[in-house]
Amino acid sequence: MVYADGMADARGLALRAVKWVAVAGDRVLPPPRGVVVLIYHRVGGGSGTEVDLSPQAFDEQMAWLAATGRVMSLDEAVDLLDPAGAAVDRAPGGDRSEPVEREVVEDPIVVTFDDGTADLAEVATPILVRHGVPATVYLATRFVDEGVPFPDDGTPLSWSAVRDMAATGLVTFGSHTHTHRLLDRVGPAEAAEELDRSRDLIEHHVGAPARHFAYPKAVPASPAVEPLVRERFRSAALGGNRPNPIGIADVHRLARTAVQVSDGSTFFVRKAQGGMALEDGIRRAVNRVRYRTAVG
Repeated sequence: MVYADGMADARGLALRAVKWVAVAGDRVLPPPRGVVVLIYHRVGGGSGTEVDLSPQAFDEQMAWLAATGRVMSLDEAVDLLDPAGAAVDRAPGGDRSEPVEREVVEDPIVVTFDDGTADLAEVATPILVRHGVPATVYLATRFVDEGVPFPDDGTPLSWSAVRDMAATGLVTFGSHTHTHRLLDRVGPAEAAEELDRSRDLIEHHVGAPARHFAYPKAVPASPAVEPLVRERFRSAALGGNRPNPIGIADVHRLARTAVQVSDGSTFFVRKAQGGMALEDGIRRAVNRVRYRTAVG
């Protein structure tokens, strides 16, 4: 146990060191303006992992975001980033209503979740509702549909819980593939099955189409597969820890910023303000090694 505690302490120190290096990087190269998309995974799940925030920490973050007046839904943010695409999306025969006039928000912030664990319904959603913060959950639908646990004892959402979340009017659902496969190592036929199965399940159980997609592990698709994602979804998200500049960003390669337990309030605010890009660069370098032989 002493050895395990020592390893945990060393890892915590390493994480904080990387974060301070990222802060220094922001001072050298300040982040651009644009839409910041935050990634969450779990809230109050009890896993003890870096992506499982305490309810108190999450509540404080949502309160801070609400107070900024900068939070908007993913649909609104994507339309802001790609107004030409929004016009096409709303063309005759589409399923979208006319856009709602709203006050222009500088440097908007979007809240998203990956995977689909039960704590999102039990813990996170009531907090989102209390603060009026919209969010999109990217579902890995096999886990929900078959009740398959996520890693680190992550109990999946049920479809009834998904519908309850959607009924709040604040939570929408996108695709995270069906089985959480990495799309850089499957062919077009298998990728199409992953995407279509996920979309069909979400539309069947939620009653609304999955308009947005997030790549598992933030690993982009192969050149042969990426067009399949673009054909099926209004947007697709990766990683990046950086804002998405309005009028420049590719909405099918959205940058997102991962929120971690070790961020505390200091690093969380920096991330919400578009900083900490170097932290993601270091993480991706490590993940290239970790996921090199992974199947999905």
